[in-house]
Amino acid sequence: MAKAPSAAENGSAEKNAAAKWAVRYSNMQELLFFAYRDFTAGPDAILSDYGFGRAHHRVLHFVHRWPGLTVADLLEILGITKQSLARVLKQLIDAGHIEQKTNVRDRRQRELYLTKEGESLAAALSAPQWRLIEEALQAAGTEHYDAIVAFLRRMIDEDGRLAIGALEEHRRRPEGD
Repeated sequence: MAKAPSAAENGSAEKNAAAKWAVRYSNMQELLFFAYRDFTAGPDAILSDYGFGRAHHRVLHFVHRWPGLTVADLLEILGITKQSLARVLKQLIDAGHIEQKTNVRDRRQRELYLTKEGESLAAALSAPQWRLIEEALQAAGTEHYDAIVAFLRRMIDEDGRLAIGALEEHRRRPEGD
């Protein structure tokens, strides 16, 4: 009959398990740093040609994904100040990439849409990122897509997950509602 482990052996096993996970968390942390660096490198090069930065990319991305998004919703999604968004938005509007339209039911709300030029720039910015995502999914196995998405969602704080849910609900609404 096998002997039960002693308290000292149990403590040692727990320390070893904790140390093993500490190494794994550090490895994942580094991988996320490197992945983010490479994920943003392609768009950064394109943005620099326009004198734009990552804030411009985020605005273009969300307006592209959610046409008609209001300025208030965009502020909530990005988690930035009204002043910061106003500067970036003005630059994108002045450059002809975004247009604002007044909501017909609530004239206080400004809806954002990409222009033809904005659509073209958003597509160019997405292309290198989509290639990386596709390559990584193919390497990991596309059958793991749901697990990867669940993992990434859990990396987002509760307010961010709620904002994503609101965006997804907005997308499901019929046109004109």
